[in-house]
Amino acid sequence: MVSTSSPAEVKEQETSPSGEGMRTVRSIMRLLLMVVFVGYMMIWIIMPTNTYYLKWFPHIHKKTDSTYFGQEGADILIYTFPILFTATMGCLLLHMGNKNVDLNNQRAKKSYRASWNRPALVKGPLGIVSCIELSFLVMFIALFVWSISSYLHDMFAYATLEAAAKKEHVWENKLGSVALTLGIVGNIGLAFLFFPVSRCSSILQIIGLTSEASIKYHIWLGHLVMTLFTAHGLCYVVYWGSTNQISEMLKWNKVGVSNVAGEVALLAGLAMWAMSIPRIRRKTFELFLYTHHVYIVFLVFFVFHVGFSYACIMLPGFYLFLIDRFLRFLQSQRRIRLVSARVLPCEAVELNFSKSPGLNYSPTSMVFVNVPGISKLQWHPFSVTSSSKFDLDKLSVVIKSEGNWSQKLYQELSSSQPADRRQVSVEGPYGPASSNMLRHDTIVMVSGGSGITPLISVIRELLFEANNLGGKAPKILLISVFRKTLDLTMLDLILPVSGTNLDISRLQLQIEAYVTREKEPMSESYKPLQTIWFKPNPSDAPVSAILGQNSWLWLGMIISSSFVIFLVLMGILTRYYIYPIDHNSSMIYSDSARSALNMLFLCVSIATTATAVFLWNKKQTLKEMGQIQVLDTPTPTTASPSGRFAVAEQELESLPHRSFVESTTVHYDRRPDLKRILSEREGSSIGVLVSGPRKMRQEVAAICSSGLANNLHYHSLSFSW
Repeated sequence: MVSTSSPAEVKEQETSPSGEGMRTVRSIMRLLLMVVFVGYMMIWIIMPTNTYYLKWFPHIHKKTDSTYFGQEGADILIYTFPILFTATMGCLLLHMGNKNVDLNNQRAKKSYRASWNRPALVKGPLGIVSCIELSFLVMFIALFVWSISSYLHDMFAYATLEAAAKKEHVWENKLGSVALTLGIVGNIGLAFLFFPVSRCSSILQIIGLTSEASIKYHIWLGHLVMTLFTAHGLCYVVYWGSTNQISEMLKWNKVGVSNVAGEVALLAGLAMWAMSIPRIRRKTFELFLYTHHVYIVFLVFFVFHVGFSYACIMLPGFYLFLIDRFLRFLQSQRRIRLVSARVLPCEAVELNFSKSPGLNYSPTSMVFVNVPGISKLQWHPFSVTSSSKFDLDKLSVVIKSEGNWSQKLYQELSSSQPADRRQVSVEGPYGPASSNMLRHDTIVMVSGGSGITPLISVIRELLFEANNLGGKAPKILLISVFRKTLDLTMLDLILPVSGTNLDISRLQLQIEAYVTREKEPMSESYKPLQTIWFKPNPSDAPVSAILGQNSWLWLGMIISSSFVIFLVLMGILTRYYIYPIDHNSSMIYSDSARSALNMLFLCVSIATTATAVFLWNKKQTLKEMGQIQVLDTPTPTTASPSGRFAVAEQELESLPHRSFVESTTVHYDRRPDLKRILSEREGSSIGVLVSGPRKMRQEVAAICSSGLANNLHYHSLSFSW
């Protein structure tokens, strides 16, 4: 869901009067979003105080209580509306080209941004954490500590009086207060839990994050939420047992909290939590994936447990995730046209899909691929190696044979008679709104193993920019670390299977390759690189944006219109069915029935609007593209251009790339001295982009944050979910 413009278009937009006015409008919108965000955070800060619960909240309820929205009106206004408003405005910002900032502005702001993006923590349980991430983490912990202390302080102040009234010990009353506090504070983590897993999130994009880079936040929040909710449930069990109220565990109250629903939600959460343990997740990823779908049970019974009104606290993040998840479902139903595959001797395959020319995405984007012939349920993420500017009609991914799923795919494609056709579905691509690599004078790319794949898309993008910016693209040093000589064939994927008409001599690219587990080049022969061409299927479609070229505008429309439809349905239900029964009395109409109806209306409104927009854009895409006709192409087998490797410390020359890569040096039985290499780079701004194992990323992050060279700007790509 990324739209990009050419450098000439960007310059023209920025210098024209309309471009100046557009920047002013965007600035006003950013200021408005900042005000809304600060106000929303202030609500979280004052929420644990008596001032909020005894004065402000009742006053807001009194002003918003109506025959149309009942008690839910105030909660929707306070907790849900600000975030959905922010998401909608963020979509408008992205649609208006918020990413199209001219190069001079980028260079002027690079020092300020670099100081915040510099790694603050390199090693430890949190991994690599930047200064801005650490700041948000500290504020989040402070909010948790403040909330717990404030709630317990107010509850403990009346513990003695309440214990006497209930005829129980003071410690028992305090235990009940602790249990309640843990549940309330757990909702803070739950409110933010779903933001990082929304792949097309305008909120993440406007703050400079992507879904794959935010997965770690989801993991941290998931552990925190389940720790608090588990402690919440155990404390209540102990409290009920000590006060002879164990029968409370079997109660499903018509009005108020339903304990049975909470227990079902907790069991579902514990099942997900257990399968999320890193060792279990990596060894049995399928089990982890299938078990994680129990989140539906968890959330439904959580709403039954606390009621829909209180669930509005966590509703905004889940609302946006639900829209994203349904759009992904619609996109996954398409069968994508697989054009060709390149099978490498290092047990890796490159899949080339047909792409709509109007689909634009940034380098380092990723897609999720499903091959029904191998598994109908498994979806696996892969880095996109193509560039939407460089490859106008192709989208490519590289899959290294490492797990059961990828090994089966490699075996089928590398067989002597691979299938003429193959059914494939794709979700995505997902990635940053734009790339800021052009702001650097030099780019040092460090990759380990298959980590080179996302860097290929950056190289292709910079090759295109070098041909369109008059050779002003930054210099590139690619440091690739491989285990074996055969892995060097990954470098053959820098250029696409169809070649290029661009002047590749304009890109200054130097490659330093390191083979760590071999002392000299392999003299044994190996199976050459094969290119397989697949026959077209008339029913297959090219990869295209799920919501067309104006994806962000349509997404904002879905968010706003579905929310309006939901409010209308809820208002009709409350005014003409619930209100005649209870007259806004919370002691008559069943909370579970109200919650079930509201959840149903929420799903109907999202499904209706998203499906309508999807079908409309699908129809428009077919009109624009017309009937795609592809001639059947024979399946040729070509020899690898990297068929011969030089001796240790000698140059490796790939014949088709001779003018593209002036000198590629291969080093055997050694690892790169990254500290020396990075410290020797000259220039005012050196972008360091690392993609590989955790130890490699930590080493590079430590060098960039050490202060030895202030011109190093760290960027990291991590896909170890």
